[in-house]
Amino acid sequence: MALRELASLEVMRKKVLVRVDFNVELRDVAHIQEGYKLEVAKKTIDTLFQSGAKQIALLTHFGRPKKPFDPAFSTAQIESEVARVLEREVKFVPACIGDEVVTALETLPSQAVLLLENVRFYPGEEANDPVFAKALAAPFDCYVNEAFGVSHRAHASVTTVPTLLPSAAGLYLFEELLRLDALKTSPDRPAVAIIGGAKIETKLPLIQAFQEIYDCVLVGGKIANEAIDQGLTFNEKVLLPRDFDSPQRLDIGPMTAAYFAQIIKKAKTIVWNGPMGKFEEKPYDIGTNLVLAAILESEANVVIGGGESLAVLEQAGVFHKIGFVSSGGGAMLEYLSGKTLPGIEVLRATV
Repeated sequence: MALRELASLEVMRKKVLVRVDFNVELRDVAHIQEGYKLEVAKKTIDTLFQSGAKQIALLTHFGRPKKPFDPAFSTAQIESEVARVLEREVKFVPACIGDEVVTALETLPSQAVLLLENVRFYPGEEANDPVFAKALAAPFDCYVNEAFGVSHRAHASVTTVPTLLPSAAGLYLFEELLRLDALKTSPDRPAVAIIGGAKIETKLPLIQAFQEIYDCVLVGGKIANEAIDQGLTFNEKVLLPRDFDSPQRLDIGPMTAAYFAQIIKKAKTIVWNGPMGKFEEKPYDIGTNLVLAAILESEANVVIGGGESLAVLEQAGVFHKIGFVSSGGGAMLEYLSGKTLPGIEVLRATV
């Protein structure tokens, strides 16, 4: 079932709540990797205003606060950066629900956006409390999900609010799902998946899914070490490292890097999630950098996702040279592994 598209949502003179993923690291907020999370929402917000939206409010989580209204986790800290990236006035309100939000909307300058407080300050968010969801939805006429990165979470602002208001997918989220669907169902061949990183428990379902639909699955990083140590078996399409940099196995070895690069350069579709080694420390970045160089040299349709992979792109200064960067790490893994995402399914249900 198709998603409800933004163009189908009647927003003329309406108050629109946009769920975004502005969960950035403060020390990195000016860097491309983290600023990208803000950039993802810009086109949707601009389009809503061009379509006649009266007021727009942005709702996001921000870190994992242990206590309500901890200033260290307030979205007030990103107000100026959001304004810079969106190129419009942004007003912060220290609440997500209630009269403060209603008043802030009424006094919001034309073409400005309202930045709501961290939604995770409210226990009802992660508990998916229907009463809290109603309070979130109350001041608004429409809802847009532009937060693919949290669409695998059954939280109030992601799965319940869109059942209470006319809802649609944001422009980037919609495009992202189209690309991910194509990666699963009709990839150009040869199709190669590159899976690395540290969490075997989260990456194993992805490896198992891709070994059935792709021509080759290249595995590196700590998950390759664990797969070898645990004696995990895959089909012949899954290639584990042939050698390592050292007995500590902190990076794939030169033979493996060269072999992987040879396969990557011939690919027509590439999905990459996770580095080949401890890339943040030299010289353990060599394998990852050789893989990245091969990706850039290829003529493939490339999709990259996951925080560590994005950090590799930023570190190499090639962030904007990649065909498509997924805005969701865990959500991308779950979706490509064949799992349903509650935040996406609810948008399908509203069609």
